Amino acid sequence: MFCFQCQEAAKGTGCTIKGVCGKTDEVANMQDLLIYVSKGVSIFAQMARKKGIVSKNVDHFIFDALFTTITNANFDYDVIVGKVKNGLKIREEIKNEFIKAGGNVPDKLHSSATWTANTDEEFERKSKLIGVLSIENEDIRSLKELLTYGLKGMAAYAEHAFNLGFNNDEVHSFLQRALVATTEDKTVDELVALVLECGKFGVDVMALLDKANTDTYGNPEITEVNIGVRNNPAILISGHDLKDLEELLDQTQGTGVDVYTHSEMLPGHYYPAFKKYENFVGNYGNAWWKQKEEFETFNGPVLFTTNCIVPPLDKATYTDRIYTTGASGLAGAKHIPAREDGKVKDFSEIIEHAKKCKSPTEIETGKIIGGFAHNQVLALADKVVDAVKTGAIRKFFVMAGCDGRMKSREYYTEFAAKLPKDTVILTAGCAKYRYNKLELGDINGIPRVLDAGQCNDSYSLAVIALTLKDVFKVDDINDLPIAYNIAWYEQKAVIVLLALLYLGVKNIHLGPTLPAFLSPNVTKVLVDNFGIAGINTVDEDMKMFLN
Repeated sequence: MFCFQCQEAAKGTGCTIKGVCGKTDEVANMQDLLIYVSKGVSIFAQMARKKGIVSKNVDHFIFDALFTTITNANFDYDVIVGKVKNGLKIREEIKNEFIKAGGNVPDKLHSSATWTANTDEEFERKSKLIGVLSIENEDIRSLKELLTYGLKGMAAYAEHAFNLGFNNDEVHSFLQRALVATTEDKTVDELVALVLECGKFGVDVMALLDKANTDTYGNPEITEVNIGVRNNPAILISGHDLKDLEELLDQTQGTGVDVYTHSEMLPGHYYPAFKKYENFVGNYGNAWWKQKEEFETFNGPVLFTTNCIVPPLDKATYTDRIYTTGASGLAGAKHIPAREDGKVKDFSEIIEHAKKCKSPTEIETGKIIGGFAHNQVLALADKVVDAVKTGAIRKFFVMAGCDGRMKSREYYTEFAAKLPKDTVILTAGCAKYRYNKLELGDINGIPRVLDAGQCNDSYSLAVIALTLKDVFKVDDINDLPIAYNIAWYEQKAVIVLLALLYLGVKNIHLGPTLPAFLSPNVTKVLVDNFGIAGINTVDEDMKMFLN
């Protein structure tokens, strides 16, 4: 295997024996094959689109395949093989539709559009030949992988919106067109242009998901979230999918089973529609990477709705309490099937399991505050603007993004703690767990940590910045008193970065390390054109940002 799509790539270059995330080389290679087959499906899908044929099966397969291969989402080899087989079937179906519409199949096609196999052994052989390193030119490889990882992040957000009944065909068309582009001979300039275009569609898909979430569940409100526990059996829900959260809460009503959020599901508490559930108790634990300890003490079953899985150790006592659904998967875990024919998912098994478990062991007490998405912050606009004009707020620091295991990520806790008391942190994603429980106080009633929500809610931070640009009548978004010191881990952070670049934001600092998939030349392009930079020590960076 060779994988360098996440921030924890081994030795800062790539995982070659086993993923730091926990995936085996067999799983990693099969994920590469799934992306390869997705490219073949996309080739025929793009041809079909020119004939006016748009296939919902194709659209769903593409975003599901991309989402399945995101870091920490699916570790189930057999499931991924099944998706590869399904992809070959869908490829032939869309090819036949194209031919029936009078289309002529070109004589020369990329191998992903023609390769076929019948046995798992053939799949395994092919999977070892089409990975990342099959592209020899380092810069071309870097740009194509950067584009692919941006597409994976887009696909995650497209799937969440789709689950709520919201769709944008232009996003699906771009996903497929961009996958096709990775099979073609493109120049560096052409690929750079595609990467920036990916940022444009990243903004579109995050806006779509924002609308899906808010139209369905209301605009997030300032909310105090309990981090203690009650003396009832409970289910811990992790990941990002709010539709799964809604259906689980509906089905646990009156059962005596409480529901707690974990990690990126914390912002579920901010939506008005979920406040009616009396058994929606609070948030348990911290960011995803601490689950090996926290799932032990939770005592009840855990539902993964998306990525953020850490495969449990052999000695773990909670292995049989793990359930997956959607694009997530883990060998040996019970998988709750997708919705069919408009019906809801059936969570009865996990609910019955919970009833037999002890209540959670309390690991902390108190409350944390959140709910500062764009609608809520703009409701406070006069207060915020006045604080800036009077000098009460000197600067905003966007510290959105992901958390991770590396000790170097303690940088973000120290950075937040050392920020002057006339600064405000704007955050989204699980990076907030590095500082959202610090006692940082407020400025004229405005909390110094404003949590917009999940990683996709970084869109809110962009909306806030663009609104402030109009309020303060500045021509360039970079003239605002906003600095960007962002932590990243996986591919949803990549699409957020590309979206910010598309919006014109410059001088973004990324940490704790720059992506391993960026070649020196591609890094230079980003540095020269957008001012992308890494992090140094807290004191050095504090001085640089505040000057």
